[in-house]
Formats: sequence, structure tokens, C-alpha cells
Amino acid sequence: MSNRSVKVIPIAKKKRRKLSTEFWMLLPSMGLLAIISIFPFLYMIYASFMDFTLSFDNPVFSGLDNWIRIFTSETFWASWGRTGIYTVVGLLLELVLGVGMALLIYSLPKGRNFVITLWMIPVFVAPVVAGLLGRFLLNSTYGLYDWLLGFIGIDIQILGNVSTSMPAVILMDVWEWTPLITLIVLAGLTSLSTESLEAAEVDGANYFQKLIYVILPLISRTILVALLIRSMDILRFVDIIKITTEGGPADSTKIIGYYLMEVAFKFQDFGTGAALGLTMLFVTILLGQLFVRIMLKGED
Repeated sequence: MSNRSVKVIPIAKKKRRKLSTEFWMLLPSMGLLAIISIFPFLYMIYASFMDFTLSFDNPVFSGLDNWIRIFTSETFWASWGRTGIYTVVGLLLELVLGVGMALLIYSLPKGRNFVITLWMIPVFVAPVVAGLLGRFLLNSTYGLYDWLLGFIGIDIQILGNVSTSMPAVILMDVWEWTPLITLIVLAGLTSLSTESLEAAEVDGANYFQKLIYVILPLISRTILVALLIRSMDILRFVDIIKITTEGGPADSTKIIGYYLMEVAFKFQDFGTGAALGLTMLFVTILLGQLFVRIMLKGED
């Protein structure tokens, strides 16, 4: 008994010493992370209760005025409504096209890497450049797409019309970020076990039956991860709208991200802008929690 006790005590001390060493090694990184993330978050909360309109150097405490202003603003709720439409439609299109393209590339017997390389080109284009490209292609004077529509008898300014401006910027975003969905889903497809697919083939299942009952259920978590990444990013979407429509015409493309940028940097109202930013953060956290719960529910 005494020999066993002598052996246990040094091991326990060694474990405590190891944990302590790991903690001190991680402490600098944790401190840096706190400085670059937690401090701006706390300052944003502070700024949301201040009035910066008179002086940026000496803001005045305004209480809940900024929050009351945004929650009683019709523009705020209209911007969130347009953001919801943009997010749902954009995610659905990216999901359908991204998963479909991933399945197509996965089924290719040869040239898979070449097709992936070509398909991923839009992801490497800066959003500002994508916006410029879309603006030039849809220009009512020399744009290629406008010329094609005029060739078939449709005369309309796509970016200057209330009914077509939002679909246009949604399609620009879909063009740029659908390859990202494809890449994530393709990674999930390549990690699939061949035993399940072979078992389905032995049972006489055709391709669509394997797709519905085997492939899609197995990659459902991967699809949720792709949607989680895109949903958090799509709420901050402002680049293409800034370059193409600047929120117009008649505020038809003014989503919450662009409204925040307009309030904070055009009108120099940093207090209200901070409050708007916190609402976006809150919605993003709720959306992330929703996807995480769905994934955890799938594991159960």
C-alpha cells in the first residue's frame, strides 16, 4: 500500500504542473484575444449610450435615446425586412446550386481538380471588384446583360428599377459565394464511407434513392456548417450594394449592414451606429445558436 501511495502523489503533482504550464503558455494569446475582441465589444456597448453627434472627442451620455431612436425608426425595421428577404433567398439559391455543383463534381471520373479550380475563381475575387463587374455588366448604356435584354425586347434599367435591383445584387452575391458552399459540401462528400453507398447499390437503389436516403443524410451536418458560415457573413453584406446601388433606388436595397454604415459614417452618428451594430451582433448570435442546436439535435 505504501509503495502505491508514493507513486500516485508525484503523478498528481506532475499533472498539476503540466496544466499550470499550459495555462501560462496560453495566457499571452488569451490576453491578446481579449484586447482585440472584448475591449471593442465593451466600447461598442458604451458608445450605444452616448451622443457623438456634437463632439466625437467629448461624447455626451444620452441614456436609451439611441436605442429608442432605432426601435422607433421605420427605416430600421424596413432594413431588417429586406435583410431577411436577402438572407433567405440568397442562402436558398447558394444551397441548391452549391450542393448540386458539389454532387456533379464528386461524380466526375476525371478532371475534378481542374473543374474545382475554375469553379472557385469567384471566391478569390474581392467583393468590391465583384460589385464593379456587376455594375459594368448591368449598365444601361454599355452593359452586356442590358444589351442582351434589349435584344429580346426587354428595355429596363436593372439596377435602377425597384423591382429588379434587389434580385440583381442577390444574384451577384450568389455568383461570388456559391463556390464556397460547393467546396465545403465537396469536402463532406469525399469523407463519406463507401460502405454505405455500396450497401445501397447491393439493395438495388438508384442514384436518386441513394442521394435522398444515404448521401444527403450523411452530409447534413456539413451542409449546416456551410449555411452557418454563410448566414453569419451574409448579414454583414455591404460591399456590392455600396458599389452598385448605394441602397437605392428608393431604399429598395438598403439592408441593415448598409443602413449601419450610412448612419455611422455618412451621418456621423456613432452612438446610433453602435446600437445598430449590437442588434446585428445579437441576431447573428441567435442565428448561430439555431444552427448549432440543429446540429446537436441531429447528433442525439
